[in-house]
Amino acid sequence: MSTVTAPAPGKRKEKAVASDRARAETRLGQKLVAPAIVLMLIVTAFPMLRAIYLSTFDYALTAPDDREFIGVGNYLTALTDPLFWKTTGITVLYMVVTVAIELVIGFIFAMVMHRVIFARGVIRTSILIPYGIITVVSGFAWQFAFSFQNGFVNSWLPFIGDDFNWFGEQTPAVIAIMVSEIWKTTPFMSLLLLAGLAQVSEDMIEAAKVDGATWMQRLTRVILPNMRAAIMVAVLFRALDAYRIFDNIFVMTAGAVNTESISFLTYRQTIEQFQLGMGSALSVLLFLSVLLVAWLIVKIFRVDLAQARQEA
Repeated sequence: MSTVTAPAPGKRKEKAVASDRARAETRLGQKLVAPAIVLMLIVTAFPMLRAIYLSTFDYALTAPDDREFIGVGNYLTALTDPLFWKTTGITVLYMVVTVAIELVIGFIFAMVMHRVIFARGVIRTSILIPYGIITVVSGFAWQFAFSFQNGFVNSWLPFIGDDFNWFGEQTPAVIAIMVSEIWKTTPFMSLLLLAGLAQVSEDMIEAAKVDGATWMQRLTRVILPNMRAAIMVAVLFRALDAYRIFDNIFVMTAGAVNTESISFLTYRQTIEQFQLGMGSALSVLLFLSVLLVAWLIVKIFRVDLAQARQEA
C-alpha cells in the first residue's frame, strides 16, 4: 500500500515566509514604479493615440484640406510594399549582429572590470567613455574614419585598397554603420553585465575550483547560469535600442544604398515626403514590432525572477 508523505512543517513555514516576502516586494515595487508609469502615460498616451488616429487617414501636409479617411489602408499599403519588408530585414540584421557582438565584447570588458585590482576606477571610466559621446558626434567621427579620401580605416586595412569606398555599396556601408554602433554602445552592455557579474557568488566559483573545474567549466556551469537574468536585461535593452537605430544611419549614409531602417523609413515618409498618414502608420507598426521583439526575448530566456532572487 502506498502512503502519502506530508511535507515537513519547517519546510512549509519557510516556503510561506519566502512567498510572503516575494508578495511584499512585489507590492513595494508596484508602489515605487507607479509614479513613473503614470507620468509616462501622461506624456506618451496622447502622441500614441494621435498617431493611431492619423494613421487611418490619407493625409499629406502639402494638402491638409484633402484629408480622407481610409481605415487600415495605410497599414495594408505598408505591409504589401517590398520596401517595408526590405527595411525590416535590414533593421533585424542591425539588431542581431550588433547585439551579439556587443554581448561577447561587453562580457569580456565586464570580466576585466570585475577582476582588475589596480586602477579599477580609471579602467572602468576609460571603457565607458564611448557611451558618453553623443551619437551624432560619434557617427560623424566614424564617417570620417571610413572615408576613402582622408579616413584612416583604409590605411589600417591595406588589403582592401586605399580608394575603397565604404559607402558606395550596401554591404560595406552596413558594416560601417554596425561598427559605429558597436563601438558606441558596447560600454552600456558591459555595464549591465558587470552588475550581473557582481551578483555571482565567489563561494560558488571557489567551490568549483576545489572540485577541479576548468575555467571554461566554471564559466559555462557557474558564472553564466547565475547571470541569466542580467544577460536577459542587457540583451533586451540593447535589442530594443538597436531595433530603433536612426542616428548613425542618418549621419553616415542618409539611408543611401539600401541601409535605411524602419525608423529612417518612417522619418523619410513623415518629414521628407510630408506623408503624415503613412508616417503615422509606420510608427505604429514600429511600436508593435518593438513589442514583439521584447516578447520574443523574454520568452527565449525564460528567466524565473523568483529563482534569480534565490527565493525558489
